[in-house]
Amino acid sequence: MKLMKKLSVSVIIPTYNRKEVVLQAIDSVYRQTFPIAEVIVIDDGSTDGTQLSIDEKFPQVTYISQENAGVSSARNRGINIANGEWIALLDSDDQWLQNKLEKQFKVLKDHPDMYFCHTDEIWIRHGKRVNQMNKHKKSGGYIFEQCLPLCCISPSASLIHRQVFEEFGQFDELLPVCEDYDFWLRYCSQAEVVYVDEPLIIKNGGHEDQLSRKLWGMDRFRIKALEKLIRSNVLNEQQLISTIAMLEKKVLVYNKGAEKRGKFAEVKYYESLLSSIKQPK
Repeated sequence: MKLMKKLSVSVIIPTYNRKEVVLQAIDSVYRQTFPIAEVIVIDDGSTDGTQLSIDEKFPQVTYISQENAGVSSARNRGINIANGEWIALLDSDDQWLQNKLEKQFKVLKDHPDMYFCHTDEIWIRHGKRVNQMNKHKKSGGYIFEQCLPLCCISPSASLIHRQVFEEFGQFDELLPVCEDYDFWLRYCSQAEVVYVDEPLIIKNGGHEDQLSRKLWGMDRFRIKALEKLIRSNVLNEQQLISTIAMLEKKVLVYNKGAEKRGKFAEVKYYESLLSSIKQPK
C-alpha cells in the first residue's frame, strides 16, 4: 500500500477545563503550512465554558462533548469519527510550530511504507524553556528498547496513519495515565517509527491540572502496561527479556515507595505479579 497517495489529516484534541490554552492549541493547528482536513475537539466533561469559547473563535471545529471518561476515551472517540487518512494528536495544553506537519510529510515522502512519525519538542515549564535530560532524547527506527524506561514519544508530536489503530488497537481506557506509554510499547515492539530531528512542538508542563502531578506512584500504570505486553505473546525472546527486566526494576522502585506509605497489600500484590511473570503457569 502506498500511504503517500492520501495526505488528508484529522487533528484530534482532547480537553478538560482548559478553555484558555485549548484555544492556543487550536490556533497553532490553523496556522499550519500544511492543509488540515478537520479539527476534532473532544471535550471530556468541561465545566468552564470551553464550548462557548471554541464556538466563538473557531466555529469550523468539530466539537463533541462527553461525560468525563479520561484522555484515552476522548482520543479514541476522536479517532473513531475522524475522516482523515492520517491522525495527528495534540494535547490541549501544547502547540505546534507552523511547519510541523509540512516537515513530517516531507520526511515521510522518503518512507512511503512507514505509518508513524514523531518529532523533537520544546519544553516549557512554568513559562520558561528548560532542557531535556539525555533519558528523554528522541530517535527513530526500531526504538522499543528506548521506550521501556519511560514515554519517549509525545502524543502532540505524533502523526499516525489510521491503519495503525486498526492493526494495534487504540488507547487503553482503563489507564488514567501512561496510556501513551502503553500504546507506544505495543506499536514499537512490532514496527519502526520515523523521526524528525527538529523541535516542532511546544510542550507545556508544570501546571496543577496535569494528571502526573495529581497521581502518586505513576509507575504502577507503567507496570500494568509492561505486564499486558508480556502476556500478549507478541514479543521476541530479546524483547521479552528486556521487558521483564524493566518490569522488575519498576516494581522494585514502586514497592520501596509503597512500603514507606504503609501500602503493604500493594507490595505483596506486585511481588506476586513478578512471581507469576517469572514462572507462568
